[in-house]
Amino acid sequence: MEVILKEDVNKLGHRGDVVKVADGYGRNFLLPGKLAIEANAANKAVIEQMKSSAVRKSAKEKTAAEELATQLSAVELVFERKVGENEHLFGSVTSGDIAHQLEAKGFTIDRRKISLEEPLKTIGEYHVPVKLHREVTSHVKVTVKGDQPEAEAAAVTA
Repeated sequence: MEVILKEDVNKLGHRGDVVKVADGYGRNFLLPGKLAIEANAANKAVIEQMKSSAVRKSAKEKTAAEELATQLSAVELVFERKVGENEHLFGSVTSGDIAHQLEAKGFTIDRRKISLEEPLKTIGEYHVPVKLHREVTSHVKVTVKGDQPEAEAAAVTA
C-alpha cells in the first residue's frame, strides 16, 4: 500500500513523502492516526500543496527550535539523589525528571525529545542531547549530586 505522510514518522519518512508500507501498518496505524492519507490520483494532486506548506512550516519550526536551542544551551539542571556505595544512586535520573525540571524553569519540552540512552545512575556531570527539530539538537548540562548530609553523617559514624 502506498501512502502520503501528513506528519514526520520515525524510521519511515518525512511530511509529504510517498512511501510504500505494509497494508496492516497503513490501515491500522497510519490512516486512523491521521499520520498519512492513501496515495491515490486525487490525493497525489494535493501532495504539491502539502509539500510547499510543509517546507514553510518546517522553516518556521526550525527557526523557533534554533532560538530555543540557544536558550537551552545556557541551562544547567542539578539533581540531588540518595547515594549508596561506589557513588551509585538509589533510583536514577530519567528523561521524565529532566523534562519536569525544564518545565519548572519555563521550557515546555516533551520527554521523548530528550535523547537519554539510559537513565543516569551515577554521580557526575552530563551533557544530555535534546532533539528539538530533525535538524536542530541542543545540549543541556545535567549535574547529579549525592545528598551530602547523610554521606557526611555516615563518614562521621564510621
